[in-house]
Parts: sequence; C-alpha cells; structure tokens
Amino acid sequence: MKPIYYNDSTYYLAFDRESQRNTLCVEGDVSGFEGEHRGGTYWCPLTPENTAALRERLPWLRPQPLGLATSFGFGDRLGLATPGHIAAVTGTGIAPIFAQQSVRENARTGRSPQKVLDDAMWAVFEMGWQAPWGADADHVKEISDLPPFIAAGYSFYTIDPNEYVDNAAHTDPLERLKDKVARLPWESLGITLEGLHQLYRAHPLRLDGVTLEFSEEILLRAAAKYGQAVAHIKTIADFLVENVSAFDLEASVDETETPTSPEEHYFIANELRRLDVPFVSLAPRFVGSFEKGVDYVGDLGVFDQELEKHAAVMHAVGGYKLSIHTGSDKFSIYPSVAAQARNLVHVKTAGTSYLEALRIVASVDRPFFREILDFARARYETDRATYHVSGVLAKVPASAALNDTELPRLFEQFDARQVLHVTFGSVLDQYGDRLKETLLANLGLYEQYLQAHFKRHLASFEQLMTGG
Repeated sequence: MKPIYYNDSTYYLAFDRESQRNTLCVEGDVSGFEGEHRGGTYWCPLTPENTAALRERLPWLRPQPLGLATSFGFGDRLGLATPGHIAAVTGTGIAPIFAQQSVRENARTGRSPQKVLDDAMWAVFEMGWQAPWGADADHVKEISDLPPFIAAGYSFYTIDPNEYVDNAAHTDPLERLKDKVARLPWESLGITLEGLHQLYRAHPLRLDGVTLEFSEEILLRAAAKYGQAVAHIKTIADFLVENVSAFDLEASVDETETPTSPEEHYFIANELRRLDVPFVSLAPRFVGSFEKGVDYVGDLGVFDQELEKHAAVMHAVGGYKLSIHTGSDKFSIYPSVAAQARNLVHVKTAGTSYLEALRIVASVDRPFFREILDFARARYETDRATYHVSGVLAKVPASAALNDTELPRLFEQFDARQVLHVTFGSVLDQYGDRLKETLLANLGLYEQYLQAHFKRHLASFEQLMTGG
C-alpha cells in the first residue's frame, strides 16, 4: 500500500518476515501504539489495541452515519471481502457500508461485532479509502443485542421487530381486528384509537400519482399488524438516542409472512415520524419473493406496480430511503428500484460475497469444493430452517455426478446457489480455516471476482446518479 502521511506521522502496512504477518508501521509519533523500534520505524502487530489506536489517529477509519445518500451494504462473513467491495464501489458515488453482520450471522461465523468492524477497517486503511463508510448492526431484535455494537462504534442500526408483527392480522375478520387493536400498547404509541381515526381517515391521501384511502378495516388491519412493532422500534430507538451520539436507523419489517401494503407502509412510516423515531430507511415486505442468493422471484409487472406505490409513500412522508432486503443478486428489479426511488435507496446484501468465495474454491481447488458441496447438500434441509428459500435439494447433483468443468456452473443455478448459501455456518464450522487459507492464497483473484460481481449490482444506481 502507499504510505499515508497525516499530522506529521506516516502509516503503512508491511510484511514482517519474523512473524510472517502483515504489520502496521508507524514513523513519527508512536504514542498509544504497542510494538518495537527497528531503525526509524515502529513495527506494530495488528492487535485490537493497535487497531483502536490507528482508528483514533485517522478519522476516516471510523464508520460514520451516511444519512440519505444512496447506499449499499456489503456483508462479509469471512473478513476478507472488503478490498473487492472497495474496488467495486470506487468512483460510483454510492455510499458503502463495509462492516455489516447480524447477531445471527456473528453467532454462526464465530465473529464478534468488533472483529467484523476491525476486519473492514484494515481493508479501508490498506486500500486507501478515505470517503465516509458505515457499519451496520444488522437485524437487531432487542435492546440486549446492542451493547457490543455500540461499544465497537457502529454507525447504522437495523431494527428487526418482526417478532412483534402480527401476520394473522393480514386476514383476520373485522371483529378480531377490533379486539387486537384494543389491546395495543397505546401508552407507548402516544395516541388513542380515536386519534388514529382522526389522523388517517379524515380524507383520502393524495400522493405522487397515488391515492390512499383508509377505510376502518384498512386502518385496523394496519394497526393490528404493525402497532406493536412500531412501539418496539420506538423503544430501541430511544435507547440508541440515549447511548449513541450519531447514527443511522433502519426499520425493517421485510422478514414477515405477508406483504406490506402501501397503506401499511404509510402507517408505519407516519407513525415513526409522529413518535420522533429518527429513521433514515425502511424495508417493507414487498410482493413476490426476495430469497437468498438468487434473483427476484415473482411477477415483475406486479412488483413494478406495487413499487410505484411504495415509492410514492416514501416520497410523500419524506426524510428516508427505501431499503431492499435481501438485495443481493436481484438484478431484474434494480433498474425499477433506482428509478422509482430516485436513488433514495439502500440495498443490503450478505451471503453473495460468500458465494463468490466458494466460486474461487471451485476454480482453484476442485477436490476441496467437492467436499464443501457434498457437505452442504447434507446440511441443507437442517440449515434452511431459519431462511426464506425455495431451493430444491434434489436439483443439486452430488459432486460425483459432475465433471470438473461443470462445477463452476453451479453458481449460475438457482437451487445450487441456495444450498451453498444457507449452509455457510456449518461449512465454516467444518472447513473455515481451510477455506480462509485458500482465499488468502488467492486474494487478488477474490478481489477481481467481487469487483465484477458487485459492479453488476451497482450499475443501475450508478447510472441514475451520473445520468449515464
């Protein structure tokens, strides 16, 4: 890397032959670092303490809130993908989130929020990225999830209240809805049922080319379905306001059984605004299916019609972005999302970088990839339980049925991508060290694969921003 000169000191990474590892070299003021002098250079191992010291010295190494900028979340389950993410996003004008992992993913990968952030930070340092970037505490469900993310300095918090969403309210009869609404936490919501009626039913809402009209049933259904979730988001948001000086907040109701109607989207966004929840993005549950590792599943025409309404709601309420989950590999809808949202959009990806890692293995160590494939096939029916996927195991051949040239083609096949995707935790438990060693020996190739893969993801949003 090129040395960085800042405030009368110089910083760079160099390979230390004694430890056989990359080491931080500091020339100038070395206070706060731990290491040893070799001539005029202070050699510092990449310990958590030295990582924190460097972050204090170079302000651009600290994640920041990104606000309403068009943004893109790059999940990295192995801690080795950020250089490829940086290569892809450089020059696009899109604001990146380089550190992004959920509580569930941390548990499955054996990483901590601090480790995820530090891995991203060292890549930011090495690649010379000095523009703002974010760190996303993804799918936070309870206040108890927050402390390690806050301590690490995360700048973006995705609140997942889906356990508080009443999916049955989507089809409940009117009398049942009335009963459920009567039992909502009205004190937390800071309003009465009569107040809701006055707020939402006084007149039709004429938005940007879209008219919403809340009948009694539509209002009660929205309140019964999402009222407790709104109250829960408010509770977590209040905790963050008290404990974090500056942050972005996302409300995410995408992992539910039923779609979010435009009226329900308006209800959620408007209630959060009324309650002074400082959210900058909202992820509805759109029509169709947003499955892991594959393109959008559903009628594109219907999706476009509904997206137009959701975008109109977002523009009318104002002050936030549409967030797309699971956003990876949804190439067929990116142009519509960019155009309708007018780039007030956040796209969140996760396991697709892991799939690119496996693509590397399939290219450079085919016997190893065969082991992973057969192991993933054996784990799929168990591991898929916590994911929304429809991949059919019977459509994914065992490795013995494939010749070497057929192995890379699995990454273009719907069912195979999902089998490989959702078994990542089990694969890392079994093969994690070996997989990382393979990638470390092929980091340049991994960066190339990731750059090409994410350039496809970013193209529609970049074109709209630049007018290309």
